[in-house]
Amino acid sequence: MQWLINTATDPAFNLALEEYYLTGIEAGHPGIAILWQNEPTVVLGRFQNARSEVNVEFAEKHGIRIARRITGGGAVYHDLGTLNYTFIHSLAKDGAIPMFRDAGRPVAHALRDLGLPVYFSGRNDMLLSGRKVAGVAHCRKGRRYLHHGCLLVNSDLDRLGQVLRVDPEKYLSKGAPSVRSRVGNLADSFGRGAETALTVDLVREAIMSRVAGEFAAPSEADIEAVRALRQSKYGSREWVFGSSPPFTERKTKRFAWGKLEAFFAVRQGRIESARLYGDFFADGEAAPADDAPSPDIAALERALAGVDYADDAVRAALQAFSLERLFAGCDAGEVLAFLLPGGA
Repeated sequence: MQWLINTATDPAFNLALEEYYLTGIEAGHPGIAILWQNEPTVVLGRFQNARSEVNVEFAEKHGIRIARRITGGGAVYHDLGTLNYTFIHSLAKDGAIPMFRDAGRPVAHALRDLGLPVYFSGRNDMLLSGRKVAGVAHCRKGRRYLHHGCLLVNSDLDRLGQVLRVDPEKYLSKGAPSVRSRVGNLADSFGRGAETALTVDLVREAIMSRVAGEFAAPSEADIEAVRALRQSKYGSREWVFGSSPPFTERKTKRFAWGKLEAFFAVRQGRIESARLYGDFFADGEAAPADDAPSPDIAALERALAGVDYADDAVRAALQAFSLERLFAGCDAGEVLAFLLPGGA
């Protein structure tokens, strides 16, 4: 791997940096690894509804940024006590996406080197002593693959619990009454009685010792391109919050593979606009052709616009898409049944 030096703490810049290198890495490249931090920020999953997931008023009052990444999954809280890692590389010829535990193995091994016996559980959680200490996510663009995660080293967990509005079903189903009770800092389990406290720098050194590679700094041209992407996309309110037309129909359900919310603006029996939100991941195991676009939720939303709000018409629009790839891990039949006007 090639280690990319990045000391920025602006979330919009850091997320733009990820996308820039994901789209630019060429076949045969040894891969890119980045360790980075953000100032206090809530980072939304690609498909989440910002106003449902974040206490926006609290965030604004306390100077907490709100950003959106290109990977699916749920919202996470970052501050300078959080260490984020990113691995970007080309996929093998079969195009198969690694399992989360395989993609994150170097990080898990590094934490175990520090005496922290972490393990993966559920869809995308890294746990320690039953508490979530990291969330991981991924996406691909053609045969390019990005895996990243955020490690809670010594983050402000009270602030995390105050700013995130987490679906209570997500945690009650796991036997925990709140997000605050389910998460933990790595530092809390580090060498009890040890003279040295666990810091972000110690975790950074442990990961870098597990992932060999040369160091490289972005060129001035790279930095300018990332800044342009930050300005046009990641720093825009449209990307973070999206548009909010007046919806007349709303339904929501939590599946084993994630939560799905469907909003429809229906007028005179026809769908004028549709929005699909959730903490699901897009792109299943099917291998795309070189540079094939990843499944696009926005394309599905556009396809529903203008369709009669009736079972037969909505079913026909939905069946034109590979629902298994749009909602990774789903059963296409259950998604179809849920999204039909008569579904629940």
